[in-house]
Amino acid sequence: MIQIQIFVNNPYQENSYILYDETKECVIIDPGMYTAAEQNEVINFIKEEGLKPVLFLNTHCHIDHVLGNKFIFDNYGLKPQFHKGELPVLQAVPAYAPQQGFRYELSPEPEVFLPETGFVNLGNSSLELVFAPGHSPAHLCFLSRADKFMIGGDVLFRGSIGRTDLPGGDYQTLINSIQNKVFTLPDDIVVYPGHGPETTIGYEKQYNPFFNR
Repeated sequence: MIQIQIFVNNPYQENSYILYDETKECVIIDPGMYTAAEQNEVINFIKEEGLKPVLFLNTHCHIDHVLGNKFIFDNYGLKPQFHKGELPVLQAVPAYAPQQGFRYELSPEPEVFLPETGFVNLGNSSLELVFAPGHSPAHLCFLSRADKFMIGGDVLFRGSIGRTDLPGGDYQTLINSIQNKVFTLPDDIVVYPGHGPETTIGYEKQYNPFFNR
């Protein structure tokens, strides 16, 4: 069974995730840690739980989700994995980071890109890839059917959806992704988003104002 630890990082209040199972292997998803305190919290958690980081994933590559990419690489030797359609998004970060007041350390680029469908393995567990573009050009979510949750990035929030006014975003594409890829999942799947509290597929199908007008 996969356990989930959430860290809220950086001025965007971005949710970073560590997932691990009984093997103590762990995956780090969307490391947004920016300050020394945020970095130490992650390092200490991994140490205290006796975890072994084996995988590093980005749902997408907007600045608030990649601020800690180099930190994870420096400490654990892991390069991020994401869909190759997100590479231009990552490569654009150094140009706009200073305008947003961020001190950005250059993220390593992947050696392995993730496909639109398939699985990544973690210990005795696996995560299914769910391709859901719209907020960004090649956004992936990571689904555990066995443990009934999905790491959703910035696709779907409690009562809202990801913004689509950033480069590579498209409103209708995002709506289609949610309706055709996310809302087809079981209602009891818990969605852990890139910002804010978790929700469920069933709740959002019933109450999300973007789909119940």
